[in-house]
Amino acid sequence: MTGDRLILVTGALLAGLGVALGAFGAHGLRGVLDPAALGWWRTAVDYQMWHAIGLLAIGALGHPALRTPALALAAGTIVFSASLYAMALTGQRWLGAVTPLGGLLMILGWALLAWRLSRASPPELP
Repeated sequence: MTGDRLILVTGALLAGLGVALGAFGAHGLRGVLDPAALGWWRTAVDYQMWHAIGLLAIGALGHPALRTPALALAAGTIVFSASLYAMALTGQRWLGAVTPLGGLLMILGWALLAWRLSRASPPELP
């Protein structure tokens, strides 16, 4: 599987899983989790969906220079959202210490993307 195809597949899987987890949170966890935990769950779903869309856009550009930013975004999204899902389900607040690491990876991914896009010449990217 090529790097660009992997980025697209990862984005699609994260988006599909985001829809499923969003529905599970709205229908299966309402009344089970306290309002704070439901808020963590919603935040995880929101970030997962937005970054999945970002990965789909990056993959659609199909440029090798964008693979590293995509990797940082994917890893950050997984760490960020998974830590919030786990914290919401278990109540283990120490997992909240992991969440900023995912956020940092996402910030790094977006910054790297901006840098790579700013340095590419017009024929290289649309």
